[in-house]
Amino acid sequence: MTRTPTRRLLALALATALTSAAAPALAQSADPFALAGAPVREPGSFTVSDIRVDGLQRISAGTVFTYLPIERGDTMDGAKAGEAIRALYKTGFFEDVQVGRQGDIVVVTVTERPAINKLTLTGNKDIKSEDLLRGLKEAGLAEGDTFDRLALDKVTQELTKQYNNRGKYNVEITPTVSRLDRNRVDLTITVKEGKAAKIRHINLIGNEKFAEEDIVDSWESREHNWLSWYRRDDQYSREKLSGDLEKLNNYYLDRGYVDFNVESTQVAISGDRQDMFITAGVSEGDQYKISKVEVTGDTVLPKEQIERLVIVKADQVFSRRLLEISSDAIVATLGNVGYAFAQVNPIPDVDRENKTVGINMQVVPGPRVNVRRVVFKGNTRTADEVMRREMRQFEGSWFSQAAIDRSKIRLQGLGYFETVDVETQPVAGTNDQVDVVYNVKETTSGSFVFGLGFSQLTGLTTQIQLSQANFLGSGNRVSVQASRNDYLQRYDFSYTNPYFTDDGMSLGYNLWWREFDNSDYNTAQYSTTSGAAQVVLGLPITETDTVSAMFGIDSNEILVSRGGTPHSLVDYIDALGQRTFHAWRAEFGWSRNSLDNLLTPTRGMQQRVWLEMTLPGSTVEYYKLNYNISKFWPISRHFVLNTRAELGYGDSYGDAVTRVLPDPDGAGPGFSRTVTADGLPFFENFYAGGVRSVRGFTDNTLGPREGAFVGDTYTQPIGGSFKTVGSLEMYFPTLLDTPQARVSAFIDVGNVYKDYDAFDAGELRASTGISLMWRSPMGPISISYAFPIKKEDAKYNASGQKIMEGDEVERLQFTFGGTF
Repeated sequence: MTRTPTRRLLALALATALTSAAAPALAQSADPFALAGAPVREPGSFTVSDIRVDGLQRISAGTVFTYLPIERGDTMDGAKAGEAIRALYKTGFFEDVQVGRQGDIVVVTVTERPAINKLTLTGNKDIKSEDLLRGLKEAGLAEGDTFDRLALDKVTQELTKQYNNRGKYNVEITPTVSRLDRNRVDLTITVKEGKAAKIRHINLIGNEKFAEEDIVDSWESREHNWLSWYRRDDQYSREKLSGDLEKLNNYYLDRGYVDFNVESTQVAISGDRQDMFITAGVSEGDQYKISKVEVTGDTVLPKEQIERLVIVKADQVFSRRLLEISSDAIVATLGNVGYAFAQVNPIPDVDRENKTVGINMQVVPGPRVNVRRVVFKGNTRTADEVMRREMRQFEGSWFSQAAIDRSKIRLQGLGYFETVDVETQPVAGTNDQVDVVYNVKETTSGSFVFGLGFSQLTGLTTQIQLSQANFLGSGNRVSVQASRNDYLQRYDFSYTNPYFTDDGMSLGYNLWWREFDNSDYNTAQYSTTSGAAQVVLGLPITETDTVSAMFGIDSNEILVSRGGTPHSLVDYIDALGQRTFHAWRAEFGWSRNSLDNLLTPTRGMQQRVWLEMTLPGSTVEYYKLNYNISKFWPISRHFVLNTRAELGYGDSYGDAVTRVLPDPDGAGPGFSRTVTADGLPFFENFYAGGVRSVRGFTDNTLGPREGAFVGDTYTQPIGGSFKTVGSLEMYFPTLLDTPQARVSAFIDVGNVYKDYDAFDAGELRASTGISLMWRSPMGPISISYAFPIKKEDAKYNASGQKIMEGDEVERLQFTFGGTF
């Protein structure tokens, strides 16, 4: 058990006091029990014939004897009694210790400290309970431990200090100790946090070169403002202020003010402890320029190559930030060729008379390091082989920090692990070898799911899925799924081996069958019954690039209704003279993913281009070309901009099919109509509008519309063969305390056209609004509220009859799903 110096001093003082009291007692009791003819001893001393311990409840007598510095046959006197008392107090087990005598028997009487039966925390929000309990345990306050009042007092003071550092000066920490039977206590610590003191004013004194608002722009501590309820940047914290003062120092050093100094810092608090006033006095000094820059030491690589990494140049204004970037670049470069412990020491030569600084970049590479072993820990289910094939740092090769970091990213991307941590451990007895250890915490990679979801378009969706993303620890993915909603029944089976070959080629199989009723799906009214079998291949060509191919066979039965389905779609079916379409299908694609996080990215790009086509011999021969790109730009630590675009185009590559229909629709003998099937089949058309496209417009309703017969004013969206959609979306911090949630403001633009020749930029639709995306425990949730800023209104003739449908607007849109 850990004991503080204060506790040891208190125990020593108590032991000394008790020793002083015990010695006279021993002296007074020695003579009455003295035996006739016994040898003469010092007054109050005697030979110990036995030792008895009284007062024990939980602690065994054997434990006491272990610490007691007295044994049978020892000569007992006042000094020995004091030593015994101090030894037993030092254990921390006892509130009181007394040493007495009964004849030649030493009687040790103790009062045990109570044990903590239950420890309860209430009222703490700013500091998590698990963090508090961990700190209490380190201080010796945990369930089952011996209760120490001094430790409790110290913890109370430390908690108050911690809350004060967070700007909460009205905090009240109230410990309550409840006595129980069998020498136990229940300990309750009640926290009344109160409100954090708000920063009312920040005042810089002595800044003449730069405006105060520019200096404090990057500070975490800000004066109370209209966004403080959201950003909480007006809450005072000692740690935040310390970091801000460091930023103040860096601000001037990055602009050449080498002699800058923070002369004084004063923090004042109002009488009600609610308002804080911060004042900092600064001395700016003069601006310095760089007189020369040279690289010295053992550069390992050609000196010219290292010098190219130095971005600070002569005659530039001195900047510590650019100096650090240069040093880090050199260290990283050497670290990637085996010099794991390389250092760069920028040595400045300050000439205060000429206001210049000379820089000597001294390179100290240290020993070149070899990786002896790559070790995995914590993978109780996942085979080492599955993890090792993601490694870019190999055993027996030179150390490379870039390869180690990339290996970590690849392990995280598997989705098998909740956390991945990496550390390098020096090999004992050598300075040129290390072991690289990856510590992982596995997460559930298989599940049996009953799911419910809802969206305004599809209504309630039920789903049953048995999946294993890491089947038997092999890294293979297996999934069986059945889902149903108002429009769709679908059954799927898929299997993927991501390392079918050692060089990373993946092989997968997909089987699916579905019934889809478009009757009320915001699209043209027709139904399909389809099934497919597919083989999918993937091959990584770089760390971020992958090429893929898919080959399959499918069948699709189309059901249309005259008078219900748009007439051009019925004509397409009539031209072919059949309603079942068989296809040999192929797909070829390329994708690149450099996002820093797959779920909540802040930088990087994701793009994909793929060609899908039916092969010669299919019922209809056509192709579809798609391109998607999404790039994230970190604007600041608070804002991330996402630019997104999506293009799609399709057409037939076979000959058009033309057919003459005699007696169409029962018109009678002598009547006929010519119908043609050409271009992209209508059941493969692109659609736009909705949560995943142009928000603010009803799902799938943008683009060409058509009635069930010529002149019909009740029209249905039929989609088109050319689609273009773009978006600008700014993400900013959320009120939810989770990285899985994002709030954004967006502008969406897009539309669908009959074909490429029909494209007209003036027909693009646009909307703007706000959105919340949250990967909640119940599943992904997306909510948006948008205002169309460019739309088409319905048109009417002079008599008030509608002659053209307008765009269907839906401002509030949402979708969510979950598992139970």
